[in-house]
Amino acid sequence: MNGWLPTLQRNSSEPKYQAIARAYAQAIRGGQMLPGEKLPAHRLLAKKLSVTTGTVSRAYDELLRCGMVIARVGDGTYVAEPDTDAVTLALPRRAAAAMAPAREEPFAAAQKGLGAFGAGRPIDLGQNVPMATEEARLLGVTLRELAADERLSGDLLLYQPEGGRRAHREAGARWLERMNCPGPAERVLVTQGAQHGLACVLRAVLRPGDTIFAEALSYPGIVALARQLRLNLVGIEIDDDGIVPASLERACELLAPRALFCVPTLHNPTTATLPEARRAAIADIAMRHNLVVIEDLVPAALLDTPPQSIAARLPEHGIAISSLSKAIAPGLRIGYVHAPQDWVGKILAVIRSDCWMTAPLNAEIAARWIDGGELEWLISLQRERIDIRHAIAAEVLEGIAYRTDPASPHLWLSLPEPWRASEFAAALRQAGVLVKTADSFVIGRGSAPHAVRVSLSGAADDDALREGLSHFARTLRNGPEGVYSA
Repeated sequence: MNGWLPTLQRNSSEPKYQAIARAYAQAIRGGQMLPGEKLPAHRLLAKKLSVTTGTVSRAYDELLRCGMVIARVGDGTYVAEPDTDAVTLALPRRAAAAMAPAREEPFAAAQKGLGAFGAGRPIDLGQNVPMATEEARLLGVTLRELAADERLSGDLLLYQPEGGRRAHREAGARWLERMNCPGPAERVLVTQGAQHGLACVLRAVLRPGDTIFAEALSYPGIVALARQLRLNLVGIEIDDDGIVPASLERACELLAPRALFCVPTLHNPTTATLPEARRAAIADIAMRHNLVVIEDLVPAALLDTPPQSIAARLPEHGIAISSLSKAIAPGLRIGYVHAPQDWVGKILAVIRSDCWMTAPLNAEIAARWIDGGELEWLISLQRERIDIRHAIAAEVLEGIAYRTDPASPHLWLSLPEPWRASEFAAALRQAGVLVKTADSFVIGRGSAPHAVRVSLSGAADDDALREGLSHFARTLRNGPEGVYSA
């Protein structure tokens, strides 16, 4: 169950059940609660918020009516999958009808049923998405070129090898080489994005009950996968530079893990990049303890010259995963896995059983953009947009301490006393601004720092970013007392 809880404002005239429903709706839309996560039991939430169980039931009924959650008899209430037909079928008729017009804008219909929450779209500084540049126009050009090539367009409608066409694997190898993780195309597999690649790798490398390490704060997708695959996920200490090698060494001696998942370059969420000495130390620890290192290179795409990957230092123990999702376009759903030769066959078997193959049309588009240089052009445009947004942040947040990297679209901000992360996020939601708290990234049962990640790329445009950051700065400086002073 996600540890996130709503905060009820004092002296509010809004009915409590509506405030609870609206808070959950905003948390779901802002990514603080993910599809499949369980909401607290009625009695537990009622006790936490000092309300009646009937109030919680009315709030949950409102969320259910709007299609934002599903209720499983005897099991509890779960966040719904916004883009799957299965969720619609599982909902009552009027909830399904509420979702029907919201296929292109998830939960748009749901917002209309939640009072003030639907009155205006929040400024989303929580979602980690690239900004639109020239991708759509370039896609149109590429699709027209493909349509004119009758031989190739026909081939793309046929079954392909599970690891991808040879040309697509070669393009993936060139992309991974750009991430400073070189290797032959025979060791590169095409997947449906990095999350699919990670799922395939975990299923190939680990078994239920195995222990896998990750940074104490890490990419939330690893938490969901570890839970589904019944893995023992343990957080490893990090500091301002990333993983602390001495802590990794001690944990290896105590727990005999099978693998380490890490994001050492432009770490999500802290933006840190692991120094060279620590990369070498982690590679040495992995070899001595027979530890498979699964490295997430997705954020590294935004760097002109990423540091040498840890996986590249471990020809028999290193697996690298990358995609185009955070630098170019998440909807393309193309990822690449670079694995030791001994693991390639096992991962191929998982891909084959999972989806048979990655859609070759999408892989062909990605390969053309990689080979033709369009991808480098799109990344340069993305970096230009990130630079502009960093300049806005520096201006609006002047005097406020935060950490970032010039290539990262995120800010990581430790909240000053007496702010608590949940209270701060709740206060921002009242102002119509969404951020991600550290709770979203905590691995295992470790305590979360009172910190938030701000995604500069999440706002619809530069003006929205400026407005959202202005609310952010004002709320931070006013302190928690200011929230209740009205």
